[in-house]
Amino acid sequence: MNFSCTNKYKEIKNTANDYDIIPKPTSLQFMDGKFLVNSKTKIVVDSILENEGVYLAEILNRLSSYDISSQTEGSGNIELRLDDSIKNEEGYTLSVTHKKIVISGKSSKGVFYGIQSLLQLLSPSKDSNNYAQNEITIPAVEIIDSPRYVYRGMHLDVARHMFPVSFIKKYIDLIALHKMNTFHWHLTDDQGWRIEIKKYPKLTEIGSWRNGTIIGHFPGMANDNKKYGGFYSQEEIIDIVAYAAKRHITVIPEIELPGHSSAAIAAYPHLSCFPDEPTTVVNNMMSNASKEAQAKETVKLVQETWGVFPDVYCAGKEDTFIFLKNVLDEVIQLFPSKYIHIGGDECPKDNWEKCVNCQSRIKTENLSDEHQLQSYFIQRIERYLNSKEKQIIGWDEILEGGLAPNATIMSWRGTKGGIEAAKQGHDVIMTPYQSVYFDYYQHDNKDNEPLAIGGLTTVEDVYSYNPTPEELSEEEGHYILGAQANLWTEYISTPNYVEYMVLPRMTALSEVVWSKQEDRNWTDFSTRLITFREQLDALKLHYAKHVYESKD
Repeated sequence: MNFSCTNKYKEIKNTANDYDIIPKPTSLQFMDGKFLVNSKTKIVVDSILENEGVYLAEILNRLSSYDISSQTEGSGNIELRLDDSIKNEEGYTLSVTHKKIVISGKSSKGVFYGIQSLLQLLSPSKDSNNYAQNEITIPAVEIIDSPRYVYRGMHLDVARHMFPVSFIKKYIDLIALHKMNTFHWHLTDDQGWRIEIKKYPKLTEIGSWRNGTIIGHFPGMANDNKKYGGFYSQEEIIDIVAYAAKRHITVIPEIELPGHSSAAIAAYPHLSCFPDEPTTVVNNMMSNASKEAQAKETVKLVQETWGVFPDVYCAGKEDTFIFLKNVLDEVIQLFPSKYIHIGGDECPKDNWEKCVNCQSRIKTENLSDEHQLQSYFIQRIERYLNSKEKQIIGWDEILEGGLAPNATIMSWRGTKGGIEAAKQGHDVIMTPYQSVYFDYYQHDNKDNEPLAIGGLTTVEDVYSYNPTPEELSEEEGHYILGAQANLWTEYISTPNYVEYMVLPRMTALSEVVWSKQEDRNWTDFSTRLITFREQLDALKLHYAKHVYESKD
């Protein structure tokens, strides 16, 4: 590049609109000048940051015709560095001038998030005419940034409807784009068992398939009589976990217990309190194949409708705990996360009240009732996982009957459970349905919306949420690890449908869990969201457009 060209980029005047980053950084100072990405661009990294260097190079090369490389030796005009002076483990600094880009992080995580901010600065909308000529520019800036919460998560239910490996990776990329760090993977439920367990092959041979699915909103108008199912092999899971790790995303598996266990019981009926009792389907919305199976005395079925069912794991049989320990042994080998999510929600006690084995367990363990029996169940599983150096996460129902000593709570039935757990000194992840359930409608004109489970949560509703309840003292507030959005898929059967339901509500949540509460402003965010929309368009994502309609 000649001197006059250098001056050209040095003197370019930038405006605030060139810096519409989401989530909003802690500190951003914009300056004059732009960095030009061209054939002479080189990325040089600390040796521990090779993954991040390759990641950045691949994206820049995809946007241009250049062959930009990342190397650990020599000099370059894009540098990725570690900096021990940065206090936050996920914090970073980003410095851009017309000559050089430097991204520094306390750890490789921070550098990765700095890259995400850098990529937003070269949004395809900026210098769009130059993009056609393979010219990419990045406005000069100084950013100092770190997240508010250590846990920033997205959940996906694949038990009701499952999605191909390619889409799971795309979902992980969305999490990375939003500087989130956790993928909560809901793998088992009444309507399907989605994880291969080699010791128990019937879990996938039988438990991963249902004979039909109700049509329309619960309780349904009919049954579609279409066999539905599938599962992820252990090899596929290992691949997905490794893919996420390169993007600094922890994958937390959820293996539901003691409730929501119809699929496992269909595969292994002895796990039920009453193995010989037939499975029922609400309003008799059972498929023809299941009716025929019932007539032949194949009594336990994978559920074909939604809801909560009384046929749960028997808490009185030792076989139940042997089964679950063996399952969890294989799960532990697949997921390096320190957490295993064990569900613990919506477990009816009807069968336990009638079960001789469960009543014997209550007497033997000196328990007062079935609620304490559930606590016994959870605590026993927790002790086993703790012995394997794992910790449990459970939905807030595990507070009932006494909380397991080292458990982390996900507060979904509002904020009460989270407040109670934090006051008891337990870590909490906030997931209240009113604010972060993305299976809810996102517009009040529901007639023009895809079928959803109910409720209403707009983008602004999500953005207005503060994960740390006012009822907590400053000390108690430290137990709030962060927040997560949940996407249950009873009515969500395709990847496009998933994208539509999470975007741009996920974008709003990303700022809730990253940026300081005092820095958040809906008017400012909605302006930056217009620019962020161009990122979604460039990635060919399917997203809800309601929030943009008044601005178009």
